[in-house]
Amino acid sequence: MLIQPIDYFLVAWFAVAILSTIWVGWDQFRNNPEPAVMKWGFILVTLYMGPLGLLLYVLADKEPRPGTQEQFTVSLWKQGVGSTIHCVAGDATGIILAAAITAALGLPMRIDLIVEYLAGFACGLFIFQSLFMKEMMGGRYRDNVRKTFLPELISMNAMMAGMAPVMSFLMMGRDMRAMVPTELLFWGVMSLGVIAGFAVAYPVNVWMVERKLKHGLMTERKPGSRFDLQHVHAYDQRDHQASHSAEHHGAGGATGHDPGGKHHEMTTDATRPQLAAVTGVTALMLLAGLIVPGFYVNLSLSAHDVGGRIMPRGMIMDFDTPAAAMRDMAAIHPRHVSFHAAPGARGDQALAPRIENGTKVFDIEAAVIRWHILDDVHVDAYAFNRQIPGPRLRLVEGDRVRINVRNLLPESTTVHWHGLVVPNEMDGPAEITQAPIPPGGTYVYEYTVQQLGTFFYHTHDHADRQQTFGLYGARS
Repeated sequence: MLIQPIDYFLVAWFAVAILSTIWVGWDQFRNNPEPAVMKWGFILVTLYMGPLGLLLYVLADKEPRPGTQEQFTVSLWKQGVGSTIHCVAGDATGIILAAAITAALGLPMRIDLIVEYLAGFACGLFIFQSLFMKEMMGGRYRDNVRKTFLPELISMNAMMAGMAPVMSFLMMGRDMRAMVPTELLFWGVMSLGVIAGFAVAYPVNVWMVERKLKHGLMTERKPGSRFDLQHVHAYDQRDHQASHSAEHHGAGGATGHDPGGKHHEMTTDATRPQLAAVTGVTALMLLAGLIVPGFYVNLSLSAHDVGGRIMPRGMIMDFDTPAAAMRDMAAIHPRHVSFHAAPGARGDQALAPRIENGTKVFDIEAAVIRWHILDDVHVDAYAFNRQIPGPRLRLVEGDRVRINVRNLLPESTTVHWHGLVVPNEMDGPAEITQAPIPPGGTYVYEYTVQQLGTFFYHTHDHADRQQTFGLYGARS
């Protein structure tokens, strides 16, 4: 259900993202001569980053003409894109899966972020780096884990330093549907987080490619395949020689023309002080990304605590605002609206009772409605019998009255007969004289009227909020 303007944008964004992903996948496997791990890397990143992933693919990786991919991708900035794509594809996959699971389990945000980091690092290191790259890197799996541990740690630190603040501030922002995996906004925040993570991780990946710590873009032309240069008739042999030389001397030697399927071995020239400095700085970036948002939003809360609430505009939430306060101060969720009143509708309309064995019987229903305060201005509200104020109950002294209250609100409620002398169990204060009426439940109030005059009735469960939302009416 599309209930906020951002929802319409997200539908369009993900539609474009899916179309972009389909095209990148089709073009990669049909037209681009590179290893399968890089093909899938660009596919996943385009799924996560939408048209921005498509743009990176076209500008940095897509072979412009048959036989020219080696020369086209030799630039260091393009090699950095390839390295970052591979990082983001693995790390973001782990982070997104962990975010969905931890949110469903109701873990607090501060634990959620730690689990996401560990899952992203594990997915990137053990699967995308050491496993999927094993054929190209050669050697044993254990050796590949050891070789790629530090580059993956540096890259993951930088990426999470970009993603964490985006997730923290937006998930605990005004529209907390962003914490719920079944909401489109959750996936929108994930997409924006991946984009931020890519931007932060890109510079360190460029440095690592230049220092031969990580592979960049690679070309794979297996003999006899459609990408074998012997089958590319328009390819100039001199360009092939130039690009073949560039693969060994340009971009830190990270690009690869691999006609025979040989391994892509690298020996880094980074010094220990350089490695220590870059690792330390990215670790500090990570700590800042994880900790600083906690000065402004309450990271001890979970998706279960706030339940996808949408806060009113201008609502200020701090690092110690409790979940109960957020729920009490939340705006009415538009998804709960069950009736849209006409612009000319009026409240306080007399409700005619039916008579059963001499008792006046009234049926009252509490529900969420959309109510016009002006002909062209409406608000979401709680209402008795779809009107604000609720229906007028006309009673006289001595009447025996029975009032059947049905609760169609997304929360519990009660009705208190203000100023009337009634039996204790009929008075209405929640958790004092009666159990609250649960959503979908009913309660029967029955008493004899003992007073003359005009009185009013109203909710007595979270009365300060529910009464402000519209749960009140007159009895005369």
